[in-house]
Amino acid sequence: MDASQLNSPQGRALIATATRLLAEQPDRAPLALRRHTDDHDLAVAAMTQATLRAAAYPKFGPDAARMFFTRDGLEQASRDVVANRRAGRLAAAGVDRVADLCCGIGADAFALARQGVSVVGVDTDRQTVDFATANAHALGLESLVQAHWGCAEETDLTGFDAMFADPSRRTGGRRIFDPDQYSPPLSTLWSISGNVPHRVCKVGPGIDHSVIPSDAEAEWVSVNGDVVEAALWRGGVATAARRATVITGTRVTELTGPGDRQANVGGLGEYLYEPDGAVIRAHLVAELADMLSARVAHPKIAYLYSDIALPTPLATVYRIEEVLPFNVKKIRQLLAQRGIGRLEIKKRGADVTPDKLRKELRPKGDAEGTLVITRDDDRHIALLCKRLDHAAVGDPR
Repeated sequence: MDASQLNSPQGRALIATATRLLAEQPDRAPLALRRHTDDHDLAVAAMTQATLRAAAYPKFGPDAARMFFTRDGLEQASRDVVANRRAGRLAAAGVDRVADLCCGIGADAFALARQGVSVVGVDTDRQTVDFATANAHALGLESLVQAHWGCAEETDLTGFDAMFADPSRRTGGRRIFDPDQYSPPLSTLWSISGNVPHRVCKVGPGIDHSVIPSDAEAEWVSVNGDVVEAALWRGGVATAARRATVITGTRVTELTGPGDRQANVGGLGEYLYEPDGAVIRAHLVAELADMLSARVAHPKIAYLYSDIALPTPLATVYRIEEVLPFNVKKIRQLLAQRGIGRLEIKKRGADVTPDKLRKELRPKGDAEGTLVITRDDDRHIALLCKRLDHAAVGDPR
């Protein structure tokens, strides 16, 4: 169903009714909605939009209540906090006109428009383009955002000072890890945009560092602890080889470096730092270790150790309370002695399945703790830890 039908007075009213019914009686909402219209197709489409708007709220906030979505478009769309930050970087570089290739429902285009940047979006899916246009009007950004049906590979980029692309990285419901299997391929996007001063392409967070162009800045972004995306920046907007961007609430913390350094190796300490996933993906553990006066206990394991605790959004801090060899019986005895029933299990560098280990340990009690299974040099060890919040970090033991 096209956006004009959904955006008609009848369509908007039916979506509002569907939204109310989902809140009041979620299991019966589709059937209850049928009593409000004789148009079966419109009822299905309205219920779909109400469901997608609810799912879109974590990404788009209040804007989700006015927007139109496809399932694929919502899944691939950038979160507003990430899109807004990226748009800010481009605007700060003096960008005025952006070609948004594979624009989807328009998430990044709208963030750019709110920075005063003119955007022309292109997508191969006609319904998605229809929805992007409707969304631009719904958000009052139609004067700055245009969406057209077409192929990214055939788009004339003359007159644009920046290109942003978000190629499809899935096929048959499965993720694609090879950038040249994206649709369109990453190499094609670089080729057609070679004369554009500023170029940004979203890529999968699992991209192999070996395929990253030598002149590109590779950035990994995490939001509230989850790595949500990665992007390659080329041209004037590339200012570092590797960047980890950690967004916590509205706070943005960045770490940059060459991405080829090794942290100093040493012994365990009183505190363990677990770097944010964006730091690990960007290969910036050594830079974080420098900031924290920390070291690794094994050169290939991204846990940091120090005798001081410093607050940082770039890592989670734990106080190490016990160190023992990895022995299920001894760990079970220690947990029983401490009455630990709420147990978080983490592992790195160890062939352990946390759920299976939990069953073997049978934790019981009211206390809580974190068990880290890892390696110190060549031996497997278990660390019983206590997670510290920012208020506790830096306090004397």
